[in-house]
Amino acid sequence: MGVGLAAGSVRVRYLVYFQYLGTDFNGVAAVRGAQHAVGVQNYLEEAAERLNSVVPVKFTISSRTDAGVHALSNAAHLDIERRSGQPPFTPEELTEALNTHLRHPAIRVLQAFRVPSDFHARYAATSRTYLYRLATGCPRPDQLSVFERNRCWALRADCLDVAAMREAAQHLLGTHDFSAFQSAGSPAASSVRTLRQASVSPDPTSPFVLPQESRKLQFWSLEFESQSFLYRQVRRMTAVLVAVGLGALTPAQVKAILESRDPLGRHQTRVAPAHGLFLKSVLYPDLGSAPMQPHAPSESTAQKS
Repeated sequence: MGVGLAAGSVRVRYLVYFQYLGTDFNGVAAVRGAQHAVGVQNYLEEAAERLNSVVPVKFTISSRTDAGVHALSNAAHLDIERRSGQPPFTPEELTEALNTHLRHPAIRVLQAFRVPSDFHARYAATSRTYLYRLATGCPRPDQLSVFERNRCWALRADCLDVAAMREAAQHLLGTHDFSAFQSAGSPAASSVRTLRQASVSPDPTSPFVLPQESRKLQFWSLEFESQSFLYRQVRRMTAVLVAVGLGALTPAQVKAILESRDPLGRHQTRVAPAHGLFLKSVLYPDLGSAPMQPHAPSESTAQKS
């Protein structure tokens, strides 16, 4: 679990789960240099500096998310080497210490595990699930509750053809070349992915919506699970499924888009807004249960999505 270095010192690797509201961040990855934009990783590493590790602590992020994207549960690994004579942090001590030193209220460390020294948070993940939230019945953005504006995509339509969306989603399930749903800039060597889940379901009414407003507003959740995703794949699949729900595309056309492998086609260049997307979970084998998370993110994106 640890590698002895200086006399009496031990370097220990941990896996930590953490969550964040992405509104204030330029994505999860650290922004280096003199730029004003900052990532969630900047704050995590700043908190880790207070742990007095012999070596600088760097977070290796499991799943990168874009600016404005949220996470109910992301993950990262880090190495900590305490000074001679000091025992390694227990997972509980590490979680408490990081939360104590975090300087941004929109980030929280959920849980930590000790893992082998060769464990890698990105490559060891066996499942990533993304949740995308929609709202219908909102003719103008300023009619949506201020508490929901950065947590869902508000559609002007009063309803969606959910049956057609579910039919279209079936075409995306399985192993395919998802080139048609990949944005430029992806570092992936292959665009073949296996999509294990693609669901569309109604969400309970948000607790942040007034009773008189909830009669016309309806919230929806789209969930996607795979071992990994291409750059902005989830947001592009969401945009196409929403087009089906609005009647602009048919389920058969979604199949044709997938088979075209063309990311620059008329319909597949659409990208759903970042603020409706949540990385819901990252799972690993042999680590017990992941942190328990709420079904919907009303209280609060691996490759980029």
